[in-house]
This record gives sequence, C-alpha cells and structure tokens, in this order.
Amino acid sequence: ARRRADVDALVVSREAREDAGSQVTASQAQLEAAQAQLQGAQAQYQAALSQRDTARLNLERTKVFSPVDGYVTNLAVRRGDYAAAGAAKIALIDSHSFWVYAYFEETKLPLLSIGDRAKIQLINGATLEGHVDSIARGIYDRDNPQSRELTADVNPTFNWVRLAQRIPVRIQLDKVPEHVLLASGLTCTVVLEPGSGRSQPAARN
Repeated sequence: ARRRADVDALVVSREAREDAGSQVTASQAQLEAAQAQLQGAQAQYQAALSQRDTARLNLERTKVFSPVDGYVTNLAVRRGDYAAAGAAKIALIDSHSFWVYAYFEETKLPLLSIGDRAKIQLINGATLEGHVDSIARGIYDRDNPQSRELTADVNPTFNWVRLAQRIPVRIQLDKVPEHVLLASGLTCTVVLEPGSGRSQPAARN
C-alpha cells in the first residue's frame, strides 16, 4: 500500500509539472526527473507485489496436507522448530502401499508364475493372503564387477561350490484381517501355490 501511494503521489506531481509547463515554462530536466522518479516508484511497487505473493505462498506452505491415507512416523518436528526448504521432517507410510518381498531360490523359479496365490504368515502369527505381482529380472553379480576399463574383473581364486541365488518376488496383498497391524519391515514366511495363477490374467494394481 505504501508503494502504491508513492506511485500515486508521483503521478500527481508529474501531472502538476506538465500543467505548469503549459502555463509557465518548465525545465525539461525537471520533467525528466519526475518521470524517472515515477518509473522507479512503479518498479518498487511491482517488487513489493512480488514479495507479497511470495510471502502468501510461503504462508500457505506452512500447512502440509498428505496426498494419501497413511501414518506419520519418525516425526522430527517440535513446537518452535524452524523448517528449512528441502529438509525432511516427516516420514509418511501409505496405508495402501504395503507389499511383501519374498526371496526364492533360482531353482524354484520355474515353478512360479505371475498371479500365483500366496499365504503370508507373519512372525507374530497373523495370516494374510496375496498373489505374485512380479518377479525380479536381475540382481547384482558380486563376483563379476567391472574394472575401470569396463571389462570383467574375474577373481582368479574362484570358489566353485555355488549356492543358489535368491531372486526377489513381489507379492501383492489381497486380504488383510482388520485386527492385523502392518508395518514396513515386518518378517514373514511365504507359501505359494504353484500354477494357481496360470489360468488367470495377472492382477493389476
């Protein structure tokens, strides 16, 4: 409002100088100075509008609304703390995003298929139901890292006693009892029904 008043006052002053110039000879330098002052005041007014809009936006950002249903965990904010842009303060767990990662030996993969039914037994005794959503198509080969020249770095003392690799299999949860409390990182045992999903298309989220 103060910047707007400055602009209005300079407009009136310039008009008064122009009117005086038509009646009494006015200095061109005075008219140019008045015009420069007006332009400066207008620029300051636009800058003040920008600062106001920025402050209004920052005020709106002091209220954070969750985009999903879920649970706040690891809250790192206390009354009186200052929040800096880009600093993580809240971890949010989407209540509809829980899934199970089961690690099956590579020798078992021929028995599995997308859509196979699964029974999940949590370590606390609860039982869930789900189906195979996807099977990982690659894991990191620790025995064959690349050298700086992008060639294979082969270990000359290789141990030929090999253990079957375990491949991540993602299982989508279909049925969760109401009394079961799910938390990311829980331990469970997974039992699949091989072939139960081959006669039906893979389920989509």
